[in-house]
Amino acid sequence: MKHIKLKSNNLLFTRLFSLRLFSISLLFISQFVLAQKKDENIGTEVVNVVKPYTPTISDAFKVKEIPSLEDADNSKKEDIKYNYFSFPVASTFVPSKGRAANVDKSEVEKLFNNFANLGMGNYTSLNAELFITQNISDHEYLGGIFRHLSSQGGIKDVILNNDFYKTSVDLTYGNQQQNLTWISDFGYQNQIYNWYGIPENFSQVTIDRINPKHTFNNFYVGTNLSLNDHFFKEASFKYNRFWDANGSIENRFFLKPSFEFDLLRQKIKTNLIVDYLGGSFERNFFGTSSIKYGFTNFGIHPSIVVNKNNWAVNVGAAVFYSVDNENSSSKLFAYPQVNASLKVVGDFMILYTGIEGSLDQNSYRDFSNENPFVSPTLAIAPTDKQFDFFAGLKGKLSNNVSYTLRGSVQNEKNKPLFVSNQFNMFATNSESYQFGNSFGIVYDDIKTMNLFGEIKADYTKNVSIGLNASYSRFFTTYQEEAWNLPNLKLGATINVNITKKWFAGANVFYIGERKDLVYIQSMITIFPPAYYPETTNLKSYFDANFNIGYNHSDRLTGFLKFNNIANQSYQKWMNYPVQGFQVVLGASYKFDF
Repeated sequence: MKHIKLKSNNLLFTRLFSLRLFSISLLFISQFVLAQKKDENIGTEVVNVVKPYTPTISDAFKVKEIPSLEDADNSKKEDIKYNYFSFPVASTFVPSKGRAANVDKSEVEKLFNNFANLGMGNYTSLNAELFITQNISDHEYLGGIFRHLSSQGGIKDVILNNDFYKTSVDLTYGNQQQNLTWISDFGYQNQIYNWYGIPENFSQVTIDRINPKHTFNNFYVGTNLSLNDHFFKEASFKYNRFWDANGSIENRFFLKPSFEFDLLRQKIKTNLIVDYLGGSFERNFFGTSSIKYGFTNFGIHPSIVVNKNNWAVNVGAAVFYSVDNENSSSKLFAYPQVNASLKVVGDFMILYTGIEGSLDQNSYRDFSNENPFVSPTLAIAPTDKQFDFFAGLKGKLSNNVSYTLRGSVQNEKNKPLFVSNQFNMFATNSESYQFGNSFGIVYDDIKTMNLFGEIKADYTKNVSIGLNASYSRFFTTYQEEAWNLPNLKLGATINVNITKKWFAGANVFYIGERKDLVYIQSMITIFPPAYYPETTNLKSYFDANFNIGYNHSDRLTGFLKFNNIANQSYQKWMNYPVQGFQVVLGASYKFDF
């Protein structure tokens, strides 16, 4: 059986060998034939592709994530073990013990609830202040302020009394809750001045007739209420009663509630305004009749603020309905209230512009605060500020230097101007303000062009400087000039902390020329005498002031002030020179109860 199996194997081997030999021969002959046909010219023939190849999903094959291994040697790998030899290394490095870096801490200034100030100087001047506040509960407090400033006069070449007194007392009650803040205050002020600015060449008989002293009094009460998380945001109320020693009385009532609500995802703020003013003067300048005045202004001022990227826009309008109570007439006024700002270079350059208008309520009290030498015979009326269009730049030149540039054009109707009163020779019993030594009010429609610039610098924590300049040009309608309005104003301030104990400061301001009217007696008509007005120039002036102080302790500070260092007897108002060089020595004291 073994022999037969071996023979059959040999026969199978012989057949396989013959088949392989035949295949090799056939492959050789086909290669030879193709090589022979390669040299033949097959000519030109056009081949048209009937259908391009379009692959299908079935033609693709998926690569297996884990391919099969055909390596027959899949024996387990040997584990390799690593050994290392360690030995000590000598080192002389010893790290220093870490510690926190020193941080400079500024001393926390102790705050006191009460403050007193007292200063005295030449011209027998006295300046006293007292501020007191006291908490009466966790949410309530009481406060009081007393102020007094006086001088006994003594101005060079002034014949009449020129002393003055200003005294005021203010009391405040405050209540601050989580969602509500309520502040109420009331006070009284008394002011005493003299109409000492009489023209020259008055006889002694005429001078003896003049009693220049006059008095202003003011009482007020007010309150302010603020709410959080409520559409009714705040409300302010104030009542003033103002009167003088010549029988003049003025009452003013001011109410301003504010509301805020959302509309189309924007906050809209609306102010409502009620402004009542009523008063009377016993006589006009010539003593022929009394003067009564009264105005009630009702206003609404809605506005919306839009912030987008570097833009901030406040769009609004103001509408006023003004009632002339004495003449039974009324007018409607509408004003734009739009301003916008753009951060051109972050906080270093901000472009701002806008146009605004308002109805300004003028009052006897406001006029007397600006010019205490007005006569109690004024014409009182509101000012229609039609528009104030402005544009400018503000920002920083560096981290400690800021600047503001602004140009504006204003158009105002019924703008008040102070102008000198004439000498009333025809009054039966001349009042003390009828000798060319008081001021009245005239109104005019005026357009004003203004350029303003300011720069402030805090060079160090101990030195700060400020400079400002303003130039205005006025275009009047009925008056020859914009009386008593200067074209140029300049100012500069500097404050220095010399040491921890010593400090000093200085300020200088310059006021340009102004124009007023002076009344000249006619040489043609001798009796009765006649006077005609003539425009006069008030010279420009500057005033330099310096102060130095010493902090003896947290509580006690001494100071020395020098005012009008150049000793200029300039006139802020015509025929009213001011005090010359002044020295004030005093101290302030802080304390708690």
